[in-house]
Amino acid sequence: MTPNRRLFLSQLMAVSGLFVLLVYAIVPLVSGSEQYIVFFLLTGAYFAIILLFYQVYKNYVRPVRYLSHTIESLVNGNYNVRVYEDYHIDTGRLQGAINKLARHLQDLNRQEKMHARQLNSVIENMASGVMLIDQQGYVHLVNKRFVDLFGLERERYTEALYYDVLDQEQIHETIQEVFLYEQPIKNEMTLTKDLTTYHLEVIGAPYFNRSHDLRGAVLVFHDVTEFKRLEQMRKDFVANVSHELRTPITSIKGFAETMLEDDLDKDLRVRFLSIIYKESHRLQLLIQDLLDLSKLEKSAFQLNYQTVNMDHLIQESVEMAKVQAKEKDIRLVIEGDTNLTLLADYDRLKQVILNLIYNAINYTPSEGIVTISITDALGYIKVDVSDNGMGIDAASIPRIFERFYRVDKARSRNTGGTGLGLSIAKHIIEAHQGRIDVHSEVDKGSIFTIVLPKEQA
Repeated sequence: MTPNRRLFLSQLMAVSGLFVLLVYAIVPLVSGSEQYIVFFLLTGAYFAIILLFYQVYKNYVRPVRYLSHTIESLVNGNYNVRVYEDYHIDTGRLQGAINKLARHLQDLNRQEKMHARQLNSVIENMASGVMLIDQQGYVHLVNKRFVDLFGLERERYTEALYYDVLDQEQIHETIQEVFLYEQPIKNEMTLTKDLTTYHLEVIGAPYFNRSHDLRGAVLVFHDVTEFKRLEQMRKDFVANVSHELRTPITSIKGFAETMLEDDLDKDLRVRFLSIIYKESHRLQLLIQDLLDLSKLEKSAFQLNYQTVNMDHLIQESVEMAKVQAKEKDIRLVIEGDTNLTLLADYDRLKQVILNLIYNAINYTPSEGIVTISITDALGYIKVDVSDNGMGIDAASIPRIFERFYRVDKARSRNTGGTGLGLSIAKHIIEAHQGRIDVHSEVDKGSIFTIVLPKEQA
């Protein structure tokens, strides 16, 4: 039996008992036919009261109890619950309002869960690490990137004190300053993991409730390792350019001042002028290479594609390099497949081939051999420029295509190299959707390999 039915029956029994008492109390006070009249009146009143009571119970008591249970379910988070809407004007309106409230709460709950999933997805997939702590220092949230950076399992961080799971002093200082000053704090730190050093920018920010009471702090860890590397490359580039420009300018200025201040004989004057010419030519080459490199690195740079006959390009490049090769008695050899063509920028590709041939000549001893080999490789053309010169040590190979990097600095300057040739060559080949590699052994020689697609996508 339901509580509502039990309540109705208990109240019905109370009214019935009261009716019986009234019958026994009032009927004896009258006599004759009046007793029947009083009895029938009391009986009619009894049934009228029972009917009225039933209507009150049906239209008010029972609906209110159902509404009470429905509201309790809503308070407990069950937003799917609904109450039956009857025809009675008062309770029906209240029941409709409760159901409308329940639907509204259900929609709000659905939106809140969706927003929570979206927020969690954003935080979880951020490229930066995120950690949320409360005002007591307990960790409440970390994302995937944070776990990747610091290494422990996610469960080790959750509900743990930050100083028990993180031993980096920079993090401790950042959190303490956030709590102390109640404003965003920015610091930098380094983190070594698996023999790799990461540079991190740590930003800590406090968060408050509506009463502006401090509730905790959010820490964001930005990985700025690549930025630091690029910044160091920029600094090295500026330093190298300054050094490379200063060296020829110093020579030109020194010899010019000597010629102006001293009365030199003709032979010495010619010698000084030759040095000035040589250094100014070297300066011109450096500036030209810097301009080429700048053009190649621009996003708007475009190649002038045309059908290139590789036999003709290689032959022309070798002819141009023969003068320099003859000075060292170096033999230039062309071998491999013939009649190969591809879609490329003729002048830029020729610039790369010449650079590799000149490098091979410079780093090959007298009476050496430089070989240019062409191979058809199934949709690609492979060009190898090999020599039997001094070779490149294994430590230098990963850096060989960096700007201003030289394996032998003294030899490079003596041959007039700018240190930018291989970097330019790499940019040109990659612009053709190709690749350039090097294989070398010290005292045995080097092989520079270019692989280019015959057609461009």
